[in-house]
Amino acid sequence: MEADKKKLALNIVSSKVNHKGFGAGAIDLSNISGIIIDGDEAYLDEGTLHAKSKIEKGIKFSTNKEDVPNGRKAWIIWVAVDRTEEGAYYAGMSACEMLIDTEARRGWKILAEHVNKMDGAMKRKFILDGLSDSERAALKKQLIAHNEEWWNRSDQALKDALS
Repeated sequence: MEADKKKLALNIVSSKVNHKGFGAGAIDLSNISGIIIDGDEAYLDEGTLHAKSKIEKGIKFSTNKEDVPNGRKAWIIWVAVDRTEEGAYYAGMSACEMLIDTEARRGWKILAEHVNKMDGAMKRKFILDGLSDSERAALKKQLIAHNEEWWNRSDQALKDALS
């Protein structure tokens, strides 16, 4: 049964033909995925795009930090992947802070910030402000573990930001 489970993977740009008919102008999310940083652990979670990641499930979110006095800091890292002739690489990345109180089933996040940061990653920017050294190290470890070749082809700005 475990062998039948779908392996989590970062999406890469599809080779679909662009149409000018129905759906034209829609945002293509096929090249963006989310990584969760919870403490010193970073992991890929395909539920992030729909706010249904492992740590978000069952949490009632507020836009007021005071509603979550015992919340622990967690991050969604939006990761955009692109492809050149040499192969895929991590093209854009941005960090969005959340507070999660699993016991109280309460959380804090600003949805507009998450949307804007996702947009930044899709526009090939690296916005990793606020991450601690240990969180940066966990993210770097996860990116390399997921695909070292992608890491090696990535922009030096990303490598510098996570060093």
